[in-house]
Amino acid sequence: MRFFSDNAAPVHPKVMAALAAADTLDTAYDGDARSQALDARFSALFETEVAALWVPTGTAANCLALAALCPPHGGIVCHRDAHIQNDEGGAPEFYTHGAKLFLADGPGAKLTPEAILSVIDAIPNDVHRVQPHAISITNATEYGRVYTPDDVAAIGDLARARGLGLHMDGARFANAMATLGCAPADVTWRAGVDALSFGFVKNGAMSAEVLVFFRPDLATVTRYRRKRAGLLFSKGRYLAAQVLAMLEDDLWIANGRAANGHASALAAAAGDRLVYPVEANEVFLRVTPTEAAALRARGFDFYDWAPGEIRLVTAWDSDAGQVAQLAEAIAAL
Repeated sequence: MRFFSDNAAPVHPKVMAALAAADTLDTAYDGDARSQALDARFSALFETEVAALWVPTGTAANCLALAALCPPHGGIVCHRDAHIQNDEGGAPEFYTHGAKLFLADGPGAKLTPEAILSVIDAIPNDVHRVQPHAISITNATEYGRVYTPDDVAAIGDLARARGLGLHMDGARFANAMATLGCAPADVTWRAGVDALSFGFVKNGAMSAEVLVFFRPDLATVTRYRRKRAGLLFSKGRYLAAQVLAMLEDDLWIANGRAANGHASALAAAAGDRLVYPVEANEVFLRVTPTEAAALRARGFDFYDWAPGEIRLVTAWDSDAGQVAQLAEAIAAL
């Protein structure tokens, strides 16, 4: 009974059907009909003109976005628990050709304007010091916390005032949106976001994420960077097909809502063991090593997040019966 990661979840049947339907002759790279449809489809979703580029991984989406927003000599403010800091093997520094990550703090891996200012205000405007050029936030965060439109707008206002780009890592954007229930525009470009890494793989896709630029001009050079990085697939229609299937009839939201519901069921059984409120599809619990071993002995698989802390992740296809068994086991600890 696996609650280790939503990356392990299977591909949604509608995505598999879309891949089969795409298995016909079409133009190579991103010149095919499906890839060419992405800009218009995402522009309709976000209610503004955007440029949308498929990429195979979230790391690629994040790093290409940051390279568009920050020069090699610049710096990017992120939370010290951010994925770009701890889980991408130095890829942000590699893709930006050396930009520095400035680490800020905040409960639940959420940044605030105050936390960001505490970092950038300490940097003198001096040629000997790396200057900030961008901010990166994650929605939902590594602790499953959700930024509201007001949360993002406060950071967006700061970014505009200081001339900084704003990137949102949306590996679990669907889970955040299922919780928020607002228009996708409200928590992105209307709140000041310049680029969004729109995650699909954790939510039912096979191998496709989308980099959405709310400043379409940023896509021009990024298309060259995508090619140079070896990320321009010759049969890009198969990536575009996955994404279009996920957007059809808001499947991405339905999947995010399903995963969140399973996480809420676990949270209801956890009581004061919860490290943070559950707002997406991740549940962090305080357990002793003995208690963690007892859960594993009953067949549950999960991640040891920190000393005395475990992470449980639900997915769009989590089995309700297994979720109920885990909830019962947690309540009995």
